[in-house]
Amino acid sequence: MAREDAKKDIINRLRTIKGHIAGIEKMIEEDTKTCEDILLQIAAIRASVHKVGLIILEEHAKDCLIGDKESLSKEEVENVLKTIVKFVK
Repeated sequence: MAREDAKKDIINRLRTIKGHIAGIEKMIEEDTKTCEDILLQIAAIRASVHKVGLIILEEHAKDCLIGDKESLSKEEVENVLKTIVKFVK
């Protein structure tokens, strides 16, 4: 995915997440949905946030590992790996 395409995808996903959160707020305020419905929406938000994180992580790894560099230092590779580990925890 090209950098600009990734950015547009991330922005669209974040806007969708905001819409889902607003929907959950409305469900709770109006007491119109069951706990099951609300939890289903929360699960959808969690999955969406995780996907955004994966896209950002992929772009970060590409920038750091592929970028315009001839070679990578051990420290640069370790920094990318630390970022991956932090995300998946």
